[in-house]
Amino acid sequence: MDNEQYMKLFIEESKEHLQNLNNNLLVLEQQPDNADVINEIFRSAHTLKGMAGSMGFKNMANLAHAMENVLDKIRKGNMDVSADIMDALFEALDILDGLLQGIIDKGMEDFMDINDISAKLQGLVDDSGSKDADHSPQKLEREGLPLADHHLHVMEEAVKNGFTPYYIEVRLKETCLMKAARAYIIFKAIENFGHIIYSNPSAQDIEEEKFDLSFSVVAVCKAELDTIKKELDSISEIESIDIREIHPDDIHGHSQSKKPQAQETDRTAAPQIKDKISRGTGRSIRVDIERLDRLMNLVSELIIIKNRLQDLQRYGDTAVMAESLEYLGRVTGELHDAVMKVRMIPIQVVFEQFPRTVRNLARSTGKEVKLNIFGAETEVDRTIIDEIGEPLIHLIRNAIDHGIETPQERIALGKPSAGLVELKAYHDGDSVVIEVSDDGRGIDIDKVLKRAIEQKLVSREEAETLSQQEILQFIFEAGFSTAEKVTDISGRGVGMDVVKTKIESIGGVVDIDSRPNHGTRFIIRLPLTLSIIQALLVSVGQEVYAIPIGSIKEIIEIPAKSIKLVRQKEFIDYRGLLIPFLRLAKVLECPGEVKADDVVTAVIVKKGERLAALSVDELIGQQEIVIKPLGKALSKIKIVSGATILGDGRVVLILDVNHLI
Repeated sequence: MDNEQYMKLFIEESKEHLQNLNNNLLVLEQQPDNADVINEIFRSAHTLKGMAGSMGFKNMANLAHAMENVLDKIRKGNMDVSADIMDALFEALDILDGLLQGIIDKGMEDFMDINDISAKLQGLVDDSGSKDADHSPQKLEREGLPLADHHLHVMEEAVKNGFTPYYIEVRLKETCLMKAARAYIIFKAIENFGHIIYSNPSAQDIEEEKFDLSFSVVAVCKAELDTIKKELDSISEIESIDIREIHPDDIHGHSQSKKPQAQETDRTAAPQIKDKISRGTGRSIRVDIERLDRLMNLVSELIIIKNRLQDLQRYGDTAVMAESLEYLGRVTGELHDAVMKVRMIPIQVVFEQFPRTVRNLARSTGKEVKLNIFGAETEVDRTIIDEIGEPLIHLIRNAIDHGIETPQERIALGKPSAGLVELKAYHDGDSVVIEVSDDGRGIDIDKVLKRAIEQKLVSREEAETLSQQEILQFIFEAGFSTAEKVTDISGRGVGMDVVKTKIESIGGVVDIDSRPNHGTRFIIRLPLTLSIIQALLVSVGQEVYAIPIGSIKEIIEIPAKSIKLVRQKEFIDYRGLLIPFLRLAKVLECPGEVKADDVVTAVIVKKGERLAALSVDELIGQQEIVIKPLGKALSKIKIVSGATILGDGRVVLILDVNHLI
């Protein structure tokens, strides 16, 4: 087999299965009796084992097989989920992730010693050996079967009428090519003796071959166990059959305890994890076929209008030319929207990494932390998805290490022992807003200001005039930290500056809202797209610049004499607020004569809650522009975020308001 041909597909699908394992293991830790989750985890491990084996990656296949053995014991009810088992499974998952990363980087499997983790997993299997049941009557809860009340009622009535309930598990041979057909034959054989009242997976999933090699049923029959087994043994392509009688007393006991158990599960379920099985989300973009059809139709329209314009050029009909250009503008606008929708993917692909991160950080700090996620379905541009993960990781680490108190401290303050971290995403106009908040101790403003003075970021005189929001901005300075000691998680002052730099590099802004003993909230505002934006074109001296519309609050004209000078800096009074006044001609060093007009045109721009006024010579108009990167040679020019090309061929620089204010 030419592995190169299948490598890309293997990597993509392996990433999905590893993420699926991660998400569902987190659910299993909170809901250890959830049979659907256990089965989904088992299927992911089994599929991963088969894929790795077919590609020749023996370490991955062997480790996935060791995980599969543990999960099979849990699935059959011969092993209870414990903290040691979860730790071992997470450790194995991390090693599998490392093995996959080695394959991505080098195209081949790294040598990695998996003997220790394999021995640990096998030890768990061996320890459970004494729990394996023989053919004695079987407890329902040991099978982890999510039987509904009506199933139990049917079983009770069947027992009264002389039927015996059986749990039957069948495993097909790996060489079985038509699993659904073989399962159908087995179902028909069982139904010759009675009735099947439950199957796992469902009958529909089995019919559609949505299962691996094994499935189980609960049936009520009048035949003896040995008779049923003999009949099933005669069917070919079966690896093993396990038939156990379900004791009548157990049906009654299980029925009585069913509701209280469900309520207990609801109480202990983690609020941060949706109560459903995660099927995994790939890193590649998967597009709805309707979106592609829409895109194709618009491209067809574009070709039609192109041909029409060519004909008009030949015959020179000015009126029809104007009409055609208007039509062309409408089609290109719709085409842009359609392409944008194709590029948009849910932010869930980033958010789903964080439950595991929070779990690990909570354990390492000895704190109790819950993570709530809202708006994971919010769609953003793929480029932003690739960049936003790192800043969010830093914010979550800081929230848990600095913000959330220990359980003892929280109880003393009258708070619940478990701290709360919330991730929230939503659309706001042409922006995507992501909030990271905690209900911890908040940021100590006095401590931040004291450290800023010590690091000479501000003088004592200037410190007296700073607002709370301005003081909070110091935490984004490189090397700034108020931590008394450095930990493995934070405290070195190399996190928050990365957050700000990364967010601003993709055209976003970050604000802070913090209250003592109530917590801290970081608000990240990002553009919907990084490719095409609406911008205001302005002239400054002999040059033309573009200011993104999303950064503009208002355009005003102000008397030149109303500009005030405070400590060698210019300010204006804007609706009762004193805001900075920046002369763009001076900031950008534009050539041209300095005009001494009585009235100055000012563009009021915003960066989060902060405002500033930019003086311009002339307003040219609003235009949709395509952003082009400046390249590595000009990457250090922070006040310019990119460039665009106008219809007449002129190159116009796009101003980055984040770095101007």
